[in-house]
Amino acid sequence: MIVGTLPPPRFTQGALKPGDVNFCYGSRDGQLWRILDTIFDLNLSYETSEKAIEERKQFLLERGIAICDIVASARRQKVDASDLGMKDIELRDIVGYLREYPNINTLIFTGGNSVNGPEYLFRKQIKEQGLRLKAVVTEVPRIHEFQLDLPRRTIRTVSLTAPSGAANRAVGSMEAYKAIKATRPDFNTFDFRVMQYKSFF
Repeated sequence: MIVGTLPPPRFTQGALKPGDVNFCYGSRDGQLWRILDTIFDLNLSYETSEKAIEERKQFLLERGIAICDIVASARRQKVDASDLGMKDIELRDIVGYLREYPNINTLIFTGGNSVNGPEYLFRKQIKEQGLRLKAVVTEVPRIHEFQLDLPRRTIRTVSLTAPSGAANRAVGSMEAYKAIKATRPDFNTFDFRVMQYKSFF
């Protein structure tokens, strides 16, 4: 299950821009669908249409991938897409969804443990339930596991680099990115995400 935070404010206000798709990660400024499109050669439409929505739903259904924002509602100090500016956050019960859908064995966070990011909010949620993440891989993309219920069910979490332009600076500072960039000058932050996401999708 892909877990994000919540869409930009214009999606809740119904003021979409040309090129937005009225679906999860549908902002024309986001890169998740372009990354998946590149990995799977989906030839997706990038427009505000039912066709574009159905293309994305079909892909998820065929691949057995769920998608969900962890934030049910929040207020913002400033009307922008930043996770940091969210206040009065109410979370969706992701652990409840895991119990309801026992086939889900991996949560893919589109962002790390920065304040109000999906991993950060999930950690907060499971702590209240007496659960905790155990580190498996500590470099980005970080991988954790936790045990859920009896009989024990292992759930893995993967924190990918956020598919937003705001994370480009963080990508640019990663040693793995710099090493590839040094040998391939045309390599960019989008290429890096495609490479990273591909190994998990």
